[in-house]
Amino acid sequence: MTKWWFNGLIALLLVCLWVPANASKNELSGIEKLTKYIPERSSSALTGSQFIQMLSKTGVRHRERLIGEQLLEGNIPQFLRELKPVRLQYKKNNGQLVKGVIFVLPDYLAIGSQADFIRMPMDFHTASLVAKRFGFILPTRRIVDAIYKQSKGRFTPQPLPPGPRMCSTDYYDRHNRTIMRQQHLRGIVLGDLVAGHKKDVVLTNRLIKKPGRIAIYGWHKPCGTPIQPLSTVHGAGYADYSHGVRLVSEQVLIDGKFRSIYEIYKDPELAFLLSDEGALKGIKSSQKRIALSANLQF
Repeated sequence: MTKWWFNGLIALLLVCLWVPANASKNELSGIEKLTKYIPERSSSALTGSQFIQMLSKTGVRHRERLIGEQLLEGNIPQFLRELKPVRLQYKKNNGQLVKGVIFVLPDYLAIGSQADFIRMPMDFHTASLVAKRFGFILPTRRIVDAIYKQSKGRFTPQPLPPGPRMCSTDYYDRHNRTIMRQQHLRGIVLGDLVAGHKKDVVLTNRLIKKPGRIAIYGWHKPCGTPIQPLSTVHGAGYADYSHGVRLVSEQVLIDGKFRSIYEIYKDPELAFLLSDEGALKGIKSSQKRIALSANLQF
């Protein structure tokens, strides 16, 4: 048995473990297309170390613009393009059990190469713009919890001392280094679905009541309890070292068929599959508005 044949067999078995039995070949091939709007990374693109060095000489506003530019140019490591399935289920009022599969980045958005990258915090404007351009959306609290429970590699949160430096590029770099050290010590494999090392930028109906804010949630401790409850305290232009942006594909697999995540979020009952708040209001229009606003800066 040759090595390539064995590896191919293992890959096929892994696919069969999570794809619904009634999924067609077209639907399987569709999964590979979910990242089609993420540009290929240029061979001359900056590494994570080079980008951090560039950011050390810029202010916060300029930094945010540079982060957006790098991501929209496709300067992300290859492993982030290999989406991971996360299973969710919800029982309707009539007793019907609805099962779905969402597809998410295995880790938080990062800039750089496979061998040299940095997980990059960003504000709500930049996160929304990148998500929209890539054909993705930000997660909800329920999705964040599901990702943590189903993660193959779990980090232990490692907060840095609080203070004004939390928003500094130096803290961005320092925290990424602590994550990398923990990843090495625990033997966490690059590309596996991982969680526990950042708070998530999320979507919530609270943003309708408090426009111009950023919502954050998560940073789960080993016991499964999040350090950060759902919060909209900060403005949409705020970001600090503890934030991470995990993207979720706009396409959800339900009963073997792909459906728009926006369609599901509009359904007063089915939305509970993806959100503990039920239907999310104005998600598509608000994300588009924020993306257009951010585009003026980039």
